[in-house]
Amino acid sequence: MTGPWIEVCGADDIDEEDVIRFDHDGRTFAVYRSPEDTYHATDGLCTHEKVHLADGLVMDGIIECPKHNGRFSYRTGEAKGAPVCVNLKTYAVKVEGGTVFIALS
Repeated sequence: MTGPWIEVCGADDIDEEDVIRFDHDGRTFAVYRSPEDTYHATDGLCTHEKVHLADGLVMDGIIECPKHNGRFSYRTGEAKGAPVCVNLKTYAVKVEGGTVFIALS
């Protein structure tokens, strides 16, 4: 079961191929908008040294950590480049009525 759904932002608040930080209930998330206009969410801190990923570079389905340039697929959470070797947790995302929601489970 997926849920509960938490409102994050307006769909237009995230630029194409970009990321925003979203904090909720003491946790940090990163929410992405792909060039194909799909939305994705991961944990918001790098698994290497807990740096905020929303400060990183997004390109070609990859988020690059701003501290040591470790890379993850924001679609799957898979670690894609050293020094990161632990995957990010991903979360279900939906867009309804122009609003982005993530499911915390």
